Amino acid sequence: MIGFLLGAFCLQVKAQRINIGAGLGGFNYKGDLSPAFNPRNYLPGGHLLFRYNVSPAVSLRVGGNFGVVGAKDSRSSDPFNQARNASFRSSILEGDLITEYNFLNYSQKRKAKNWTPYLFGGLGFYKFKPRTKTADYKTAQMNIPFGAGVKWEFKRPWSLEFEFGTRKLFTDYLDDLGDNVPISQKTRLGNPTTKDMYYYTSITLSYTFYSIICPPGFSNDY
Repeated sequence: MIGFLLGAFCLQVKAQRINIGAGLGGFNYKGDLSPAFNPRNYLPGGHLLFRYNVSPAVSLRVGGNFGVVGAKDSRSSDPFNQARNASFRSSILEGDLITEYNFLNYSQKRKAKNWTPYLFGGLGFYKFKPRTKTADYKTAQMNIPFGAGVKWEFKRPWSLEFEFGTRKLFTDYLDDLGDNVPISQKTRLGNPTTKDMYYYTSITLSYTFYSIICPPGFSNDY
């Protein structure tokens, strides 16, 4: 009976696969100053994460991201943008709770698949701090992060992760251009029918905790 309870405890601990990571990346903005994705708008960022692997297919993670977003009208081919000749830069601080779905049942076992593509989505909260603020608007709001990536455990317990994510925003003022500006500043009007957004592309080095104490006769090879 004691052996059964110890074995059950060991199996329960095995199921608690905890993973932490940190990495670097780049933020990219899409909005009035850059209506289409432009690689020239990438600015540096970084992040930390804590992940709990619920099952080989599903993981939950809590993360924090920080960096800078910005753009310039001078990079646009649109005559109006060039005439406006505006630019902006803003720091970003973000926290999020995300669910990941692993396509290949990423189980991190010695004899199992140790890489997988995945999709993710969740809910986030971010605060941005513009260098220039010309109107009255909120700088702390909720957002919706979603995207895709690839995980690869290249040397147990270390993994590399490559990810591209989009943040759906509920503001048109990330770039300090919106519809709430004085008439004398018409050139700073944004498109009220669309909201701004930003992307985060990243590479992460993560560590999975495998330290498990099992009773004699039980293997911790998982």
